[in-house]
Amino acid sequence: MPKNYQCCIYVTLRPSVLDPAGTAVESGLKQLGYDTVAGVRIGKYIELTVTAADEISAREQLDQMCDQLLANPVIENYRFDLHCQEMGDGGWG
Repeated sequence: MPKNYQCCIYVTLRPSVLDPAGTAVESGLKQLGYDTVAGVRIGKYIELTVTAADEISAREQLDQMCDQLLANPVIENYRFDLHCQEMGDGGWG
């Protein structure tokens, strides 16, 4: 029987790619007096639920989604966390 999997996807720029948004945020934080801040990088966070026969199938679907739409494989990396949502579970909470 298929199960629902809650997925948290984190998309970040590759380390070799310049991050102007991160640079701007870092500059703003320093202007506010947060002098200990360094190396700010900005990314994306995506939540979704996927239905799959098992965890392996869910991971394969997520890899395809990220490669085809959610991340740009040329300039971005991604990772995800996956949790099986049991029947009667309240979901994201």
